[in-house]
Amino acid sequence: MCGIVGYTGPREAYPIIIKGLKRLEYRGYDSTGVALQNGGLKVYKKKGKVADLEETLVGKNLHAHAGIGHTRWATHGEPSDLNAHPHRSSSGKLAMIHNGIIENYSQLKKELTNKGYQFSSETDTEVLLNFIEEIRNNNQCDLEEAVRIALKRVTGAYVILLLDEDKPETIIAARKGSPLVIGIGKGEHFLGSDASPMLEYTKEVVYVNDYELAIIKPDELILKNLGNEKITPYVQRLDLELAAIEKGGYEHFMLKEIFEQPQTIYDCLRGRLDATEGTITMSGIQQYAEQLVSANRIIMIACGTSWHAGLAAEYIFEELCRINVEVEYASEFRYRNPVINPGDVIIAISQSGETADTLVAIENAKSKGAIILGVVNVVGSSIARTSHGGAYTHAGPEIGVASTKAFTAQLAVLTMIALKIGYIKGTIPQQRYMHLLNELQEIPEKVAWVLKRSGHIKAVAEKYKDARDFLYLGRGYNFPVALEGALKLKEISYIHAEGYPAAEMKHGPIALVDEELPVVFVATKDSYHEKIVSNMQEIRARKGTVISVITEGDEVSTELSDDVMIVPEADEILAPMLSVVPLQLLAYYIGVAKGCDVDKPRNLAKSVTVE
Repeated sequence: MCGIVGYTGPREAYPIIIKGLKRLEYRGYDSTGVALQNGGLKVYKKKGKVADLEETLVGKNLHAHAGIGHTRWATHGEPSDLNAHPHRSSSGKLAMIHNGIIENYSQLKKELTNKGYQFSSETDTEVLLNFIEEIRNNNQCDLEEAVRIALKRVTGAYVILLLDEDKPETIIAARKGSPLVIGIGKGEHFLGSDASPMLEYTKEVVYVNDYELAIIKPDELILKNLGNEKITPYVQRLDLELAAIEKGGYEHFMLKEIFEQPQTIYDCLRGRLDATEGTITMSGIQQYAEQLVSANRIIMIACGTSWHAGLAAEYIFEELCRINVEVEYASEFRYRNPVINPGDVIIAISQSGETADTLVAIENAKSKGAIILGVVNVVGSSIARTSHGGAYTHAGPEIGVASTKAFTAQLAVLTMIALKIGYIKGTIPQQRYMHLLNELQEIPEKVAWVLKRSGHIKAVAEKYKDARDFLYLGRGYNFPVALEGALKLKEISYIHAEGYPAAEMKHGPIALVDEELPVVFVATKDSYHEKIVSNMQEIRARKGTVISVITEGDEVSTELSDDVMIVPEADEILAPMLSVVPLQLLAYYIGVAKGCDVDKPRNLAKSVTVE
């Protein structure tokens, strides 16, 4: 959840850390803080956003060549100056920031309290820091050894960065279950929850693995495991440009990312889909094609928007591959005792590749003999490394907390996998296969067509921005889109919204319908169209307001709707990549009209790396 940044080297640390925190603010923004090695440890922290901290530091001596910074998403203790990170140890000699949750902190706190320690915050982080200091004092060991001993007692997830006043150039870092990237420069090192804070300084990075500890100095990086054995760092080169993490003239990252979708879907297809040759090339899938073809069951595991992509993919896989598919919330799957048989295929879907519940779920399934395939966006992420194979979505950085371009990229990847497996298996007729390849190739252009009509969607948003509730309805392939549309509106505008299968309307939701309730139908032309038109008529008969996402030229739906948002005609299997776009825009424009912070909605963070 939280964002962490660190620097050690010849440059001024504070500007690098503040800029990095701003880029990571999507990960946490309840409070923020920095610790600098400035003739001794200096710690500055503040409830609120990075800008609030900056304002309090105007005029202060912030000269330092090493430091750490943190943006917090509160877990233990409400947002406050005291609970903000970094925390200082009781002696004042150590400062630490932490992303994660220490599950056994109360036991550790009791032990320390009995020894006379006092705590100024409600956080588990301060407990862990003082536990490390207690071990160092008792064992008369260096900080590295104290961290190693302490982490063997810790239950939970963490990335920690520590500064020691007596070693002003050194940062100690450790990771389990939360991401940590180390950037390698010339005589300097950068640290971050992801690569964005270091992108303009270096393209050479090391992704730290679980149970690894790093000792970072300006001219040295030492990686060890918790058994004190040295590990050779695996240096990777970032394929990412600075412009990708900047707004590029758009008012918000969310709007930029919505409008990037023609390009991101194209990038997802590029080099993989060749409609002329009738081929789909996906090396990370090809090596497990035999297992997919022979699978009795595919289980898709995801959370949030990625779960909606998995639900749409369930329909696609069952139609094209004739394989039984189950879609599971990772947060539930990990705590059940699910029946997993050797040879079952698990497809883990995650934008960040760091979603804690999804990661634990696939580790459990992997231990039971399942084949794990990852569909993730972030190269080098934990899920990508844990999986046997899979495919990257190539959507580029997604900064807006509410996922948009990741959803359509996930659908594009999952559709290609289904087409590839269905073709190998022989469950797709040749003519239909070629038709879908050509249709899929045209999706980027059709998304661009929808985006050119964003002005009309903005006008619809202005009309309904004061509604208290929304109901989203869809059938078949468009039911997951209804769920996703409702989720986007909730996330961005804080308006209560629910998504339902349109056929379930009469099993409860229709009781809510009155003149005040906008009902959004995802009603593109497909094999369910006549049924959903009947649902529209039922809403109209009860004086409900009907807003519809419809296929161009659909006069019947237009007559039944108070407002329509139009998409081009497409095969029903591919239509969700089009029908979701107006709903993304509707949520965005309603959120903006209500004055909401659409890039950083309250209480939400981009990557859910703790429970």
